[in-house]
Amino acid sequence: MTTNHDIIRAHYDASDRGDLDGMLVPLAPDVRWTEMAGFPYAGTYIGPDEVRANVFERIGAEWNGYTAAITELIDGGDTIVGLGTYSGTFKATGRSFEARVAHVWRLENGRVVRFEQFTDTALVRDAVR
Repeated sequence: MTTNHDIIRAHYDASDRGDLDGMLVPLAPDVRWTEMAGFPYAGTYIGPDEVRANVFERIGAEWNGYTAAITELIDGGDTIVGLGTYSGTFKATGRSFEARVAHVWRLENGRVVRFEQFTDTALVRDAVR
């Protein structure tokens, strides 16, 4: 039996491989994906296509070596929390950053229905300016 923890671990494993399609697999068709206010991609995106276009494709186009190194997953059943560190170099400025991050995943019937990101957006903003 696949657990919610396994589903989110598989998302991060796909991210580590650079497998965008694999990262989107667990998202429900109407997922509400929220990037924190102050983050370069801030907003709430509905559905995997909006997440792909407004978050992951932009990160891929605008950053070198961008990583979300998630080192701990906290299993709360239908809520999974990922803790780790973002890092990368913004192509346009050549500036790098490193910031702690928390991701809160909410799942129903094995699908991600909500995602929310928490990070130090000032550290990211300083890299893009």
